[in-house]
Amino acid sequence: MDLEKHPQQPVAPAEPAGIRASDADRDRIADILREAMAEGRLTAEEHAERVDAVYRAKTIGELEPLVRDLPAPGGASRSTAEPGAFGHESPTGPAENLVAIFSSSTRKGRWRVGGRTNAFALFGSVEIDLTEALFGQRLTVINATAIFGSVEIKVPENISLRGSGTGVFGNFEVATLESADPEAPVVVVNGYSVFGSVEAKPKRGKFIADLQDRLRKYLG
Repeated sequence: MDLEKHPQQPVAPAEPAGIRASDADRDRIADILREAMAEGRLTAEEHAERVDAVYRAKTIGELEPLVRDLPAPGGASRSTAEPGAFGHESPTGPAENLVAIFSSSTRKGRWRVGGRTNAFALFGSVEIDLTEALFGQRLTVINATAIFGSVEIKVPENISLRGSGTGVFGNFEVATLESADPEAPVVVVNGYSVFGSVEAKPKRGKFIADLQDRLRKYLG
């Protein structure tokens, strides 16, 4: 019997197009599509179709064809473009996706909010209520898109709320807040609306109790 051990053949690395897409990859492609529509390169219908494909894509190879005919935003390299958020570090980890197409989607009550949330409403409505949420990090970014629909975001009165977006025949409104507590959570709302509305504002009378103690607990 031949007991000689044969070396295991190395496994070839996956082709770049076959690599599994991350949430950051999807967000990057969605940002390119948003800017392309704002510049008039895509119609609202084309944008909606491509965004839907973005959040269904499993691999890099499925994402790249969606922006192959579009320039990278600001002339930057697509592989290095990252969504900005007012100079804060970009949150990491998986994003939560709330999608409403001819329907409604709601996230409220006592829940632990992640670093990133994507809200997409097409002939539908998305409601995000953070007034009872537990913040596991200081920075939370919400990317909101409303096309013939609405995205409504409610926050407690004692956090910081900032936003940057555009309304195209629609409304994009963020009621800016600056908390007196320098350690308070910061919620940044980015996005745009087309014949729809994106609205973020504090809910009167709602506060995060023992804010500093909660932050110390979750941030370690």
